[in-house]
Amino acid sequence: MNLALTAAFGWLVPGGAYLLARRYLQFAISLALVSAATIAGIALHGANLWPGANELQGLDGLAAVMAQAGGLARILAGAPYLLARLSNYSQTFLAGQTHEYGTILLVLAGLFNLLALADALELRKAKQS
Repeated sequence: MNLALTAAFGWLVPGGAYLLARRYLQFAISLALVSAATIAGIALHGANLWPGANELQGLDGLAAVMAQAGGLARILAGAPYLLARLSNYSQTFLAGQTHEYGTILLVLAGLFNLLALADALELRKAKQS
């Protein structure tokens, strides 16, 4: 399968690249981990929206970049992030700062999915060699 399609499927379905590689246990663990982190983050009212320009006012350059990186990391969770957005769950960046644990769990969900995707693509690369 094409590398771009594998990467897109791996992003959309947490652990999906493992599924395509027929590594079912790793797929199940990745799916459960990303989904559980997303659900816990939503239950704790974590922020899932990209920080707006008005929310970044007054922050120094590094803090603003870190806030935007956190927004990107949440998007990396794939389908769980999209389902949260489609179900009208939306917490602004500043509102989410008061619920820091939830926001961190939503960021971790995206990072877990990115890690699973990178590992599955590396396994695919090693298998082809």
